[in-house]
Amino acid sequence: MDLHRWHIRTRMHAFAIRFCAAFAYYSGLVALARWWTQRCGRRVIILNYHRASNGDLRSHFLYLRRHYRVLPLEQALEELCVPAQGGARTRDRRTPLALTFDDGYHDHYTHAARLATELQTPITIFLIPGYIDSGRRFWWHEGEQVVRQAQVDTVTVDSQTYQLDRLEDQRALARLVAQRARFARSVAAREEFLADLRQSLGIPATAVTPADDDPSRPLTWAEARRMEEAGWVTFGAHSVNHPVLSYLSDPAEIKREVSECRTALEDQLGRPVRTFAYPIGKVEHIGDHALQAVREAGYGWAVSTIPGYNAPDSDPHLLRRTYSDTSEHWRVVAARTAGVWPPPEGVRGIHIGLPGIGAVRSSARHRRRSGQPVTDGNKGSSRV
Repeated sequence: MDLHRWHIRTRMHAFAIRFCAAFAYYSGLVALARWWTQRCGRRVIILNYHRASNGDLRSHFLYLRRHYRVLPLEQALEELCVPAQGGARTRDRRTPLALTFDDGYHDHYTHAARLATELQTPITIFLIPGYIDSGRRFWWHEGEQVVRQAQVDTVTVDSQTYQLDRLEDQRALARLVAQRARFARSVAAREEFLADLRQSLGIPATAVTPADDDPSRPLTWAEARRMEEAGWVTFGAHSVNHPVLSYLSDPAEIKREVSECRTALEDQLGRPVRTFAYPIGKVEHIGDHALQAVREAGYGWAVSTIPGYNAPDSDPHLLRRTYSDTSEHWRVVAARTAGVWPPPEGVRGIHIGLPGIGAVRSSARHRRRSGQPVTDGNKGSSRV
């Protein structure tokens, strides 16, 4: 009964979001917000996608390229920092916008890149070389996968016994795996925990590699090169192994994750890599050591997942991105990109007024909880 009520609430919540977004769009509020943003001075909007095949990405691209000046990420940021002079200034008054995709999934190749080429819409993909090299499943998918692949009925982890024929215990184990992987103090500790767990569950070592046609598997280097050759995809760095940088105990490991990622990408792609995306990307996931490492590694810009727009005085190594998901209706994307409503799932707050007039005002409950661990299996609702 609890699961049934959860499904009902989920459907009602999704309907309410679509209804409110449709109202904002057809009432003219979205258009008004876009107009106001254009008149508030130079701004750059950066959208943050992850998966590309779980919805209607085409409708997103068609809307965005009609109402925004969609640019490659680096070009948009260069224009923000160094405005065009005299006659070089564009007559296009639309707000610049950059489309970014995190992690480097196979469906970035099969869906996002092909659509970008077809519609001549530039995108940037942030890659994780450690996963490209190994082909292993991303750690944030491990919780549900190990439960599904388990060859035993009972397992004990951290002194807690799980009966894997019970749905409640399956979910509890998946949450534990996600939490332990997320809060690991080193990449080695994370991988050791996952390897020991697979062994306890009787999962063969070959099961860590997804099938070639799995849309959630990591890209290959050959796929990355083919995308770049097409001319509408550029790449940035997303750390070597995607740890949550602020949780690592050794500053030297943080520095390696940041700097060696750039080296690996430049060696494989033969081009300079100037942008970095922090894994998970909220303030509590970054930390001072990571900020310092990004600056010392020579990246020109680094993007977070802190929502908002970017202005000329924004910190170039702590740029903001607006969450977006292909599973959402394009009108929801329109409302959120314009800064009207709604905030991404998991962000408790409300946008008041228009961009440049109002601000995001979080509830007291969100402020109290903002630093607490997230224990679901979705990289912060899979919005890394």
